[in-house]
Amino acid sequence: MSDSLVAKYGDARLPRYTSYPTAPAFSAAVGPDEYVKGLASIGKTGPVSVYLHVPFCRSMCWYCGCHTTITRQDAPVVEYLEVMREEIELVSFAAGNDVPVRNVHFGGGTPTIMKPQEFTALMAKLRSAFAFEADASVAVEIDPRTLAASMIDALGENGVDRASLGVQSFDPIVQAAIHRTQSVEQTEAAVAGLRSAGVASINFDLIYGLPKQTVQSCVETVRLAAQLRPERFAVFGYAHIPAFKKHQRLIDEASLPDARQRNEQAEAIAQELETAGYVRIGLDHFALPEDELAVAARQGTMRRNFQGYTTDDCDSLIGLGASAIGRLPTGYMQNHVPLGLYAERVASGVLPTAKGYLLTEEDKLRGRIIERLMCDFEVDLGRLSRELGFDTGFLVERNERLGELVADGVVTIRDNRIVVSQDARFMVRAVAAAFDAYFGSLGRTHSKAA
Repeated sequence: MSDSLVAKYGDARLPRYTSYPTAPAFSAAVGPDEYVKGLASIGKTGPVSVYLHVPFCRSMCWYCGCHTTITRQDAPVVEYLEVMREEIELVSFAAGNDVPVRNVHFGGGTPTIMKPQEFTALMAKLRSAFAFEADASVAVEIDPRTLAASMIDALGENGVDRASLGVQSFDPIVQAAIHRTQSVEQTEAAVAGLRSAGVASINFDLIYGLPKQTVQSCVETVRLAAQLRPERFAVFGYAHIPAFKKHQRLIDEASLPDARQRNEQAEAIAQELETAGYVRIGLDHFALPEDELAVAARQGTMRRNFQGYTTDDCDSLIGLGASAIGRLPTGYMQNHVPLGLYAERVASGVLPTAKGYLLTEEDKLRGRIIERLMCDFEVDLGRLSRELGFDTGFLVERNERLGELVADGVVTIRDNRIVVSQDARFMVRAVAAAFDAYFGSLGRTHSKAA
């Protein structure tokens, strides 16, 4: 792929397409009333997933793009968890206590900032509010730097079988530039403890495109991380958006790699992981060949949601906590971001929905196309037309962005099948954007495509 095309598409600011439409399309016109209506019928759609957002950390990593609050005290966390338990009651009342739960995911922030007894109490609340399936999966995002042995025990005792550990980079120069110091030994100790507690699947998050990062430092991080043999890796490009995340202004922009360097880092990480025995999956995930995500990728059943690539096949996701986004068959719902406003709404007995989006049939079609492109790097429009009873021709005709991608050799179209070229797969978000009816019209800055 030429430097000009890497610059053209790799420097573009594009959504990550973990949903469609993306969050900037959400509107305050969709609120608690619409959410209650959607929840009332959710039990009829099959098992659901539950996401709980715990927006607290002990220190701020300068690269962070999450909604989180820094606290040295435990009181704000305890108070927040009490509000979350009240929200669980509101949701379960609207949905019915017999809603089956197949997956639970704790995200943050740092969910393991909770004390062991607080995590146990929250899990008990969930199990009393919903009908957990016997083999329900529970996943937790973890900062290895603050993971205590007592918390590891609590995770195991409460059925946690998946853990995602933030690693980002083991290069001390990069760690200093992003204000996150984490040793290999800390990470190794966390992995060993989680394994002994029965956590069967472990994921490491890595980031490229960080300040002062080089291809060699990326490769060395992978070599050290791969020795610990997590089942999966998620490899993300750093999104520098200081206009939205003010703490990112502490990062020296002059030390950030350009689009070509970012692509070289991403490819070096991919090659090193493949050499270590991991299978490349979608845009930015890797897994051991026997892992269920690798199996789903081979079988074409992999999905994409707010946690990235997944085997989660639930059509509904209940989002709990400040800023959490949920999805129902009717559309998306997002809670208020400010902690005080979130708590105020819950205390008043109202679901804390700040905004949302009700899906049209065309949205569902475009969303399916984008999901398959992001998962498989190709999509059969004819097959989707037959499955959904919706003519897809209008999505290709007079589609200038798609035509430009074809002319540049990024994609090919043959027999109503759109395929992303092998050497242009890192540009797949640009291809997905060609089917995004809202892209470019919402005034939102996204992360770079590469």
